[in-house]
Amino acid sequence: MTNRGILKYLIDCGLIITFILAFITGIVKFPELTPIFGNIFLLIPVSLLSKIHDYSGLVMGLLVLSHLLLNGRWIVAMTKSTFGRKKP
Repeated sequence: MTNRGILKYLIDCGLIITFILAFITGIVKFPELTPIFGNIFLLIPVSLLSKIHDYSGLVMGLLVLSHLLLNGRWIVAMTKSTFGRKKP
């Protein structure tokens, strides 16, 4: 595997981890679900959940941007082949 391939793999792993963190903390923090997860706030303070949610979302956004930049040529090529002019 090339260095570029390893970098893409690590970015994808980071995306999975940050997505899981943001998703789970978002569900736990969701106001309508507070009665279900109310006891978790005794173990983990809301401020900590908010920090985890905010920072994982920020890191995920940066990783998505990196992912798009690294795969930009492929995205352009696929867009052209999918939406390009069709020969009659």
